[in-house]
Amino acid sequence: MIKTQPTPTSTSILVALAAAAMAASLGVSIASVLLPKLTLVFSATVSNVKWVVLIYLMFATIAVVPAGRLGDLYGHRRVLTAGLVGFVGASILCAAAPNLNVLIAGRALQGAGGGVLIALPMSMARDHVSTDRLGTAMGLLGTTSALGTALGPSLGGVLLAWGDWRMSFWALAGFGALALVLCATAIPRNSKRSAPALKDLDVPGTFVLVFALAAFALATSGGVSGIPLHPIVLCAASVAGFILFVIVELRTSAPLVSMQLLADRKTGVGFATNMLIGTVMMSTLVVGPFFLAFSLGLNEALIGFVLATGPAVAALFGVPAGRLTDRIGANRALLIGLVQTVLGLLCLAFLPRMFGAGGYILALVMLTPAFQLFLAANNTIVLVDADTDQRGRLSGLLGLSRNLGLMTGVSAMPTVFVTVLGTGDVSLAAVPDVSHAFSTSLVVAAGLATVALGLAIYSGVARPQGACAVAE
Repeated sequence: MIKTQPTPTSTSILVALAAAAMAASLGVSIASVLLPKLTLVFSATVSNVKWVVLIYLMFATIAVVPAGRLGDLYGHRRVLTAGLVGFVGASILCAAAPNLNVLIAGRALQGAGGGVLIALPMSMARDHVSTDRLGTAMGLLGTTSALGTALGPSLGGVLLAWGDWRMSFWALAGFGALALVLCATAIPRNSKRSAPALKDLDVPGTFVLVFALAAFALATSGGVSGIPLHPIVLCAASVAGFILFVIVELRTSAPLVSMQLLADRKTGVGFATNMLIGTVMMSTLVVGPFFLAFSLGLNEALIGFVLATGPAVAALFGVPAGRLTDRIGANRALLIGLVQTVLGLLCLAFLPRMFGAGGYILALVMLTPAFQLFLAANNTIVLVDADTDQRGRLSGLLGLSRNLGLMTGVSAMPTVFVTVLGTGDVSLAAVPDVSHAFSTSLVVAAGLATVALGLAIYSGVARPQGACAVAE
């Protein structure tokens, strides 16, 4: 098989797409460090200021699938540019917000723009990168996303110390503007296409999906959203919304999400495993701090240092994971990534109890590259053979399934931890009980990863087919 060398054009396009993806991940993480300051500035409660983070995630999740579909209909470059313009404008609104309500509204708009930046870079990489380099492109996008997640809290903290909370949103506006310039100059214009008819936009399906996703996001928000509805009611509304969405999609001639795509073995398993792995990876972020604080007795600075290992390793191994995917084939890479994920989660369950913080870091060093390899391989498998007019939709669904997994993990994994612990007040629990609850939660996470591995093997997606199988 003849390998093609990266051209300056494809390299500049990848840099532009990576900048857009990084802007979206920065938008998620940079605001978390600002919450204590916002409670003081606006004289607000913790439940109120948490909307600054929650609303961004909600609207990014809601926007990701419609953004992918709009990219297929109107052109990926055009929709990505509109998303960046919206992201920059919303960032400026946040920076100038006179009160908390305006800030939350600005974050909602920013999240909608961020959903576009999550949905389209992968599909555009498939449009502009040769098949034998697609895994590398996916790895690069994963690296920049991890970098944004890792840099967000530290950058926000530095800007908060140097100026005030508004500086973080001015920084997001500046970074978004840089990404906009890169995309406008590096990505070639789409060929002219006729405007789609109204029936091609699937407005009813979009509204039903928005309702279902909003209910799901609120149900998994951990009870901090201030919504007066019980999570069980919200879960029931979400399930009903998704059922209604399927009915609507089956009856429309131009569905937002084709049920045939979900029924396809390769794409359906890709979305399911993406959601499962997103759920289990969130366990390291929402359960790990309790173990580090109440079992190992680490202070906040040391906890932050230990947890930063994951994003740092992800940033280092994203591109190598993509290159390995290109070299050995996406199917084999997916199998290796899932097996290593199961083993990494088991190591995380027990090594920290034996070796303390060093064991936690060692387990993360093993687990995180496996996650990056899974992402590069899974995204490649789903997108490599996709038709041009389906790539945006598939890319959006990949982003949606990952976000759904992350939100599920935020709710489900702490529930497992608290159930095993036997009390909601971790500070009152004995150290051995905290350690046992942590290990049990990670074993459950390993079980979910094993389910993902079983789905991939049973469906035939993860059966080795020789090196460079995808490219062939």
